[in-house]
Amino acid sequence: MGAEIPGVVKLKCSVKNYDWGKVGKESAVARLYAKNSGEETDADGPYAEFWMGSHESGPSYVVVSEGVNAGLTNGELEREDGCKWKNYNLVSLKDWIERNPSVLGDKALKKWGPNLPFLFKVLSVAKALSIQAHPDKDLAAVLHKQQPEVYKDDNHKPEMALALTEFEALCGFVGLEELKTVVHTVPEIIEVVGSSCADQVLTLSEEDGEAKLKQVLRSLFTSLMSVSKTVISDVISKLISRLNLKREVRELTEKEELVLRLEKQYPGDVGIIAAFLFNYMKLNPGDALYLGANEPHAYIHGDCIECMATSDNVVRAGLTPKNRDVQTLCSMLTYKQGSPEILPRVHLNPYTVKYLPPFDEFEVDRCDLPQETSTAFPAVPGPSIFVVMAGEGTMRVPFFKQLIAEGDVLFVTANTEISIETVSGLNLYRAGVNSRFLEKSGVSTPN
Repeated sequence: MGAEIPGVVKLKCSVKNYDWGKVGKESAVARLYAKNSGEETDADGPYAEFWMGSHESGPSYVVVSEGVNAGLTNGELEREDGCKWKNYNLVSLKDWIERNPSVLGDKALKKWGPNLPFLFKVLSVAKALSIQAHPDKDLAAVLHKQQPEVYKDDNHKPEMALALTEFEALCGFVGLEELKTVVHTVPEIIEVVGSSCADQVLTLSEEDGEAKLKQVLRSLFTSLMSVSKTVISDVISKLISRLNLKREVRELTEKEELVLRLEKQYPGDVGIIAAFLFNYMKLNPGDALYLGANEPHAYIHGDCIECMATSDNVVRAGLTPKNRDVQTLCSMLTYKQGSPEILPRVHLNPYTVKYLPPFDEFEVDRCDLPQETSTAFPAVPGPSIFVVMAGEGTMRVPFFKQLIAEGDVLFVTANTEISIETVSGLNLYRAGVNSRFLEKSGVSTPN
């Protein structure tokens, strides 16, 4: 394999400029990307997502100083001139892991092969991004085979969002009582789906059983999302007129205020009226929620850390100018009702909190170090990615130390103990393979 692999390597990461991103200096993503890449950002352009991982749609690159091959021969290294990294060699993280699979550790390697199982992101959301869901593994394989240009891989995409600022989202379907209230108080929905469908909702009770509840909700949602653009445009016009009259007498609910905001962002879009069917969540900084496969959601506003299984598969049906697949979305959803769970915080020490979603592929730690403090991250039998959000300090591994500052992203190999110290203060996040998985004694063979 050549030279010994260092326990820590720096990463140069990718940015996504989707139109829903925050603009210029308002965007945490823009600030991170500028610091990470050394490139100037466009003061008037949107910066939506900062990707840290090995997915080919937004690859990260291992930064190797001249004369160090980090497990690669110089003939295999890919030169990239310009910017911050002109005196360095860059090779994609995906290729580097494939050539040095031991960096993942035995358990992750046996489960997922020579692939990083998680994708780490920072999001800066200025306006709503689509009503969407992510397919489970079986459906992902089918969609990728049928439409590889749309569905880029065959993996599932469970995910979690950890708020950096106040963060708004629509997540999952409202419970039965709120659904009945929506049907009672939003006549425009009845106009779209018909009185028969609405009556089915109003006569439901919990005693009817989960299967019946899901059947009726599925029928309502599918009817709404499948209606023609002409009908939806007319109905939304009536809805907005009615809500504007309510606003004049200050009688709007939070959900109605949200609907008026969405209409300004996506005029005439079916997602405006569909928003009434979803839970409206407001996360405070430090709150995190998780979303399994086939669960509907739409992020509305704010900055967040996001972590997911390594996939870019998204099925969209509203609040977007992008490709929509209404039939697939309506058929794939679980139609589970009730608010998503806010993940409990596991305090590891005075400075570090762990978030453990119920997915093998990932977990996230948040670390806030005040001035003149230090902390340790014990060695774990899986890979990690660290991102420095603010401040500066020193990261130490055995026989090596690395100065770190805002915008730095670092890949830490399995079984590497990390200590971090700071003079001025430091805020960072770590993504890694889920501790519960790593603690299991048995590991299944990769598919």
